[in-house]
Amino acid sequence: MGCSALKNIAWLICTGALLALLSVVSGAQQQQGSGRLTYKWVDSQGVTHYGDHIPPEYAAQEQHVINAQGIEVQRLDAQKTPEQIAAEEQKKLQADQREGQDKNLLSTYDSVQEIERLRDQRLALLQDQIKVTSQFLEVLDGRMRKLHANSMNFKPYSADPKAPAMSDQFAEDLVHVGNDLRTQQQNLQQKRSEEAAMSKKFASDIARFKELKGIH
Repeated sequence: MGCSALKNIAWLICTGALLALLSVVSGAQQQQGSGRLTYKWVDSQGVTHYGDHIPPEYAAQEQHVINAQGIEVQRLDAQKTPEQIAAEEQKKLQADQREGQDKNLLSTYDSVQEIERLRDQRLALLQDQIKVTSQFLEVLDGRMRKLHANSMNFKPYSADPKAPAMSDQFAEDLVHVGNDLRTQQQNLQQKRSEEAAMSKKFASDIARFKELKGIH
């Protein structure tokens, strides 16, 4: 082999090694460049900023992480306020309660008709109690009207200066009947509120049961 051929071979080897070295360096530079991250945040004035780190005063705000190719690779949510945390916990609690109510509804009833029968039974009991209380109130109201009419014969309600003073027993009857009237009026109001609430609760249960069962 001549000297010229040897020189050509040596030149090819050197050139190949140099190209390989340049390729490695270029790859390393690209890899190093691809590892650079840019952070994006918005200041208190609504202006968007970019930088290699987040200023401490904006650390609690929403942040976006962007790679060297300009692609967002990560988003960090803003730090939640105590009010937001409390609202999320309340929402989760309500969801858990609703899930428990749904399970109880499905395990308690087999059909809409079963719910309606129980509703009618319980409402009938309440309506009977309302009827009895209303009748008792009518009796008490009649007694109170008579007591008021008779009280006009006694001092200090009578215009007659010779009218006798009201007896202790009569005064006690007035107070007693008045107290009974107020108590039964409160009972009647409470029973009617229970009736309305019960009707609303059963209507909600029936609607939810149909929804869970896919009944239209």
